[in-house]
Formats: sequence, C-alpha cells, structure tokens
Amino acid sequence: MSDIILIQPPIRDFYLTAKRTIPYGLACIAGTLIKEGYSVEILDALASTRSKKAELPPELSFLQDFYSGPDISPFSLFHDFKRFGLSDEAISERVQNSDAFLVGISSLFTPYSSEAIRIAEVVKRLLPQAVTVLGGHHPTEMPEEVLKHDCVDFIIRGEGEISMALLARAIRGDISIESVPGVGFKTLSEKSEKSGKFFISPPAVLANLDETALPASGLIDSHFYQRSKRPCAVIAAGRGCPMGCSYCSIGCSTWCGFRMKSVNRVIEEMKQAVFGVGARFIDFEDENISCRRQWFLELLNEIVVQFRGCGLELRAMNGLFPPTLDDEVICAMKAAGFTALNLSLCTTCLDQLKKFRRPDVRHEFERSLLSAEKYGIEAVAYIIVGAPGQDPQDSLADLLYLADKKAIAGVSVFYPAPGSADFQKCTALNILPSSLAQLRSTALPISDTTTRRDSITLLRLGRILNFFKSLDSAEKKEVLNLAGEHPLKPGADKISLFDAACALDNHAAKRRAIGKALLGIFLRDGVVYGVSKQGHLFPHLVSKPLCLEFGKRLQRLFRQD
Repeated sequence: MSDIILIQPPIRDFYLTAKRTIPYGLACIAGTLIKEGYSVEILDALASTRSKKAELPPELSFLQDFYSGPDISPFSLFHDFKRFGLSDEAISERVQNSDAFLVGISSLFTPYSSEAIRIAEVVKRLLPQAVTVLGGHHPTEMPEEVLKHDCVDFIIRGEGEISMALLARAIRGDISIESVPGVGFKTLSEKSEKSGKFFISPPAVLANLDETALPASGLIDSHFYQRSKRPCAVIAAGRGCPMGCSYCSIGCSTWCGFRMKSVNRVIEEMKQAVFGVGARFIDFEDENISCRRQWFLELLNEIVVQFRGCGLELRAMNGLFPPTLDDEVICAMKAAGFTALNLSLCTTCLDQLKKFRRPDVRHEFERSLLSAEKYGIEAVAYIIVGAPGQDPQDSLADLLYLADKKAIAGVSVFYPAPGSADFQKCTALNILPSSLAQLRSTALPISDTTTRRDSITLLRLGRILNFFKSLDSAEKKEVLNLAGEHPLKPGADKISLFDAACALDNHAAKRRAIGKALLGIFLRDGVVYGVSKQGHLFPHLVSKPLCLEFGKRLQRLFRQD
C-alpha cells in the first residue's frame, strides 16, 4: 500500500502518440517524495492499449463535417473520436483498494482537463479521506477554473517536485499550507459561503534543477512504453526557453524562465534509463535543448563516451531551432544516436514571423538540411497554420517552399495555449473558443482569416505534399499522365481507376497505388478524395481555391523535376 498515488488520467481525442505520454513529470515528483520517505505509486491510465470509440461531445460536434469516415488512402487524417486508456472501472478498482492519504492527478493539457476532474471525482467518491491535488500546465494557468470543482482540494502551480513533498508535510500538520510554493486552495469563506474566493500562490520555480532527486523511472510501465521491443524514456534537460514566441506559454517572458541541468545530471538520468530500465529510445522533451551550443556539444560528446555500443536512438520531438544547429553540432548528434531532426520552421512569411515573435530561419534551416543529408539523418520541418490573423495563402507558400526540400512537412494547426501571448490576443479579438475542449489542434480551434475549412485543407495538403515527395521520377510522370485524363464521375460503385490498386494484396503497394491515382485526380480537379475499405471514392471537405492553387503550382514543380 502507498502513502501517495500519482495518476495520469485517460484522454479523449482522435489520436494518441504513446511515446509522447510517458509520465515523466509524475516520475520526477515521485522521486522527491520517495527521497522524503513516502511510499508512492504511479497509476498511469494511459499505459494501456485499450481504446474505445466515443461519442463526440456537443462542443466538438461540428468536427463531423471535417473528419470523414475511414480512409485507406495516404491522404487520410483521422475519423473516430476515442477514449484512450484504462476504463473507469479499472481505475476505480486500483483506487478503492488504496489507503493513500494524498492523491495527485496530472492535468497537463487544458482540452483534456475534464478527464482529470472526472478522475478526481472518482477518487473523492472511493477515498473520501484522501486529499486530492491537481498539478500541471492547466491548473498553473487556470487555477480558479480547477479550484471551483468540489472534488479538488488543492492545486500545485508550476514545478511540483518540491511543492508536492511540502504539501504532504503540510497535510500531516508539520508546516502551514500557505507556505507551500505554488499551492492553491479554497478559502474558508469560500467553503462555507460559496463566494468563489481562493488562496492562489505564484507558480513554483526550482532554482537549481540539479538538486532535485532523480525521477522514479522504475514506477513507469516500461513494458508498455516500448519501441522495437525495448523500453522508451523521456528526459528534460532543462525547463523553459530563452525565446519569447507568441504562441508559447513557457518562454522567457512567462513565469517559467529558462534553466538547464548540468551535463553530469543529464547523464545521470540517462544512465538510470539505459542501465536501470533498459531504455534504448530516449526523447528529450526540452523546448530548446540545443540553444547553448557548447553545453549541447559537451552533452553529445559525453553520451558517446558513456553509452558507446548501447545502440541508443535519440530524438528531440518538441523541435529544434535551426540557428542553433551547424555541421559540427549535427555531426555530433549523429554520433550520439540522433536519427532525426525535428526542425521548427514556423513560417516563411516575414509579416507572420513578426506576429509570432520569431526570426526568419530559412538560411539556417537549409543549412541544417544539407548536414542532415550528409550524415544520413531524417529531417521533419514544422509549420504553423491557422493562427489569428494568419493568411492561408502564406501557409500555402510555406508548403510549396518545402516541396523541393529534403524534409517531411509537418503541419501543426495553431491552438491558443493558456498563458501565452496569443491566448490573450484571441481573447481580445473575441475569437477564443467558448469551450476548453476546443483548445486543441484536432478541434481546428480558431476560425479567423484562416477558416476551419482552410486549416483542414492545409493539413490534407501536407499529406499530399509528403506523398508527392516520396515518388520517384517515373511515378511522377505516371501521375502527370493521370492528371491529363478526362474528369472522373465518382459514383456509389468502384471506379475502374482503382480496380487494380484495390486488388493488390500487399497493403503498402495498394496504398501507394491508390495514392498515385488520387494525386492525379487532385492535380486535375482540385478535389481531395478518400477511399473506403470497399474501394469507394468519397470527397473530403476542403477549400477548392486553395487546392486548385496548390495543385497548379505543384504540377510546375513536377515538370521541373
């Protein structure tokens, strides 16, 4: 039995990337709690292959127009809204058998906050004697929104490693509740009069990241979080970011600031992950891990020394800022085990860059691509679409800029993050969604100068572009020939164009053949079709003008090749 339970709740959305949900933050908090003498359990409701189709909540029902049914083509996005993770019954069974006096619940992402609240309600019902506390980005930025719920006793704002241990002491009566950094709770008058008054501290910030205990990585389900049948791990080498991008809620202009761990401390964490739990895939979840060049080079060189022969695969999936990369750095990244560069391009539009408070990085981006090709590292380039005031034609230009670059195009639909400058901007412009559940990319949250239809179109055009870039010269000519044929008239039955493709037994070959046929139709007609499992065509909802413009300019690139 454990003194304290830390819970990662289930989520509801259209998709889930498991290796991005490793409960690293809870493991960091657990490490400090264990050091202070408490017994701790992590109940990770996402460490499960369970997923169940769920009804779209009313506030997301408009998405039915944008996400069509199952699509076996390369241009598919997603279609089913699902609940990922353990069932309420399974969570209840784990909770009701506990005698924990404190239950901490992670609430990292505002659109998923209702799931965290629902878990708090379950805990309160089954363990009425236990104190519930919510922590993470959501209660940090929207404390009153969380504290208004009766099932929440406390919140922790900011970094919870030290605060959670102090809160445990305060609950036992050793120190005052008010002295706990980052704490928030209902005042006595609020409890008795429902007056809405709260005690809310500023977010807690750790002065020295090296002084905290190592994460309790042994409490993470390493059997679930695997890649190539070996455990995965997450490490944050620092907190915050020295930049002040308008869409970010933890940049230099926010409460978080910017701090880095020492190289030795990062290596300690890596040794624990690699030699302790057998991790071979490690994702550095930093906002800007490469910003201090000499520190980063020292880390990369030390990784080579300490983990030689381990066969590590390293990533920085939150993104890398191209100006911090050069040939020497990328060479060292390759030697250390990096297999891909996730590059933050953002946009090529100078006016939009000013709004985003970002510099133009095209020169450094192209330099990085050359080095990536030289050392055999894959590159992914991320652009943002659908931001307030953003012109969809500029986003179209971003995609076309990437058309002849050796990088996968990653299209990220803007969402207003609470605590960011752009969240305040959306509030001032009265374009902020009315529901917290809509503050996610999959909800196409902002319909401004870029409409929702534009945003979903740009997402699909990103898929089309990546498929186009995967074709060889002969295949491109084949597609151009298809584009020159007479328009098709899709009906309810299979179309002869797909007969051969749909008859293929090999899934990859079938998908590629279908993709080439659909690409030919798109270039000719400006229509994006999907293909059902039965081989029937159906149109996706898109912006026809954007598609026609993109198709016309893409054909020019075809011919240049």
